[in-house]
Amino acid sequence: MSARAGVGVVGLAVMGSNLARNLARNGHTVALWNRTQEKTTALVEAHGHEGDFVPSEELADFVASLTTPRCVIVMVQAGPGTDAVVDAVAELLEPGDMVVDGGNALFGDTIRRTEALEAKGLHFVGAGVSGGEEGALNGPSIMVGGSDEAYETLGPIVESIAAVVDGTPCAAHLGTDGAGHFVKMVHNGIEYADMQLIGEAYDLLRNVAGLSPSAISEIFVGWNSGELDSFLIEITADVLAQVDASTGQPFVDVVLDQAGMKGTGTWTVQTALTLGTPVSGIAEAVFARALSSHRETRDAVQAAYGTTSGSTVPVPDDVDAFVEQVRRALYASKIVSYAQGFDMLAAGALLHGWSLDMGQIATIWRGGCIIRARFLDRITEAYAADPALVSLLSAPVFVEALQGADAAWRQVVSTAALSGVPTPGFAAALAAFDGSRRDRLPAALVQGQRDLFGAHTYRRVDREGTFHVMWGEDRRETEV
Repeated sequence: MSARAGVGVVGLAVMGSNLARNLARNGHTVALWNRTQEKTTALVEAHGHEGDFVPSEELADFVASLTTPRCVIVMVQAGPGTDAVVDAVAELLEPGDMVVDGGNALFGDTIRRTEALEAKGLHFVGAGVSGGEEGALNGPSIMVGGSDEAYETLGPIVESIAAVVDGTPCAAHLGTDGAGHFVKMVHNGIEYADMQLIGEAYDLLRNVAGLSPSAISEIFVGWNSGELDSFLIEITADVLAQVDASTGQPFVDVVLDQAGMKGTGTWTVQTALTLGTPVSGIAEAVFARALSSHRETRDAVQAAYGTTSGSTVPVPDDVDAFVEQVRRALYASKIVSYAQGFDMLAAGALLHGWSLDMGQIATIWRGGCIIRARFLDRITEAYAADPALVSLLSAPVFVEALQGADAAWRQVVSTAALSGVPTPGFAAALAAFDGSRRDRLPAALVQGQRDLFGAHTYRRVDREGTFHVMWGEDRRETEV
């Protein structure tokens, strides 16, 4: 087979096939291979008119159809499946060729695969692709991790297919080895938190304010024209407006209230624990999904204590005022969750030696990805004004927003607690905000406890050094 394809895609499930179509639509000749030939055939038959595809039945023929240096984009399930495909492809490549993992890979696996392929003279790139099926087809956000040399080849390709906002492609080279997949993982963690917060806002409007799904949909439409303008708010309005054809009930009422997850949120929380970086909003979102799925536990507890469905306090006298309070609380909680996510990005960059540009990350998240929002413009501007910004919470634009939301935020969280409506996301964000503002935290007591039962030592506020109290003896303080 003559080599004429400039890029190849391996793995033609929905994401892979849509990405291949996006590449072809943007003028690239795309080589195709899938473990089962049926998917390759189906793609060419249905969408061959969209561009120039070069399908192959054998992997060796697929590789032979690529011009050098070869660029192979792998779109398969994370884990052992990715290892198997990468190993098979690598055996057929030559030094200087490139393998790009465009799936949701754990960044540690990407670091490992980079080292393995570099030993063979090959480039390995971990590219986080966000936007779901629609984004893959019409323009995703692409977070690339790999060598500078690899991006010289790959950059023009991914930038040609990415979403574009204000003339800027939502694709960028973020750092070496696992940097791209690390940023994508944190993106997904923030996505979990964002969705949880929106769910809590809906729950409050329905079960405290007593509004119908259709009425709440209209409220979300209105919110989407202001500072909460985002893809997730937009689709929430669509979901709440949907009516089930078979029952005539609101669609949201016929969906089983057990939220699934594919692992990236869990990876984010696990990694944050390793880094020692608090991401309480993301963690609460992950745990809320887990709780929703434990139906047997919920049934047992409900049988013992009764249900908290429906408000146990009167509907607010001024529903419109309560709606505005919820909007402010949602925006404030969103700011805290994003701030925690960016704190985690900074901690990961420090540990792994990546020079992550926070403003650049916010810029490429403005389009294509699931968390795309007007709000990200504010983050981009905050880092442009102060590239060394320690926390988004200290950026003037967010200081003003949080100060303006403070009273409403506290009122909403307290009302939720009195009403029996769980708001772990709102409450965790408020607790994190308050914890960050406290001059003294009870951690001093915790450290004292640790010193007593485990001789873990402590430091003092009034002088340098590390100390321990001889608790089991005369309780004298010793410097260690």
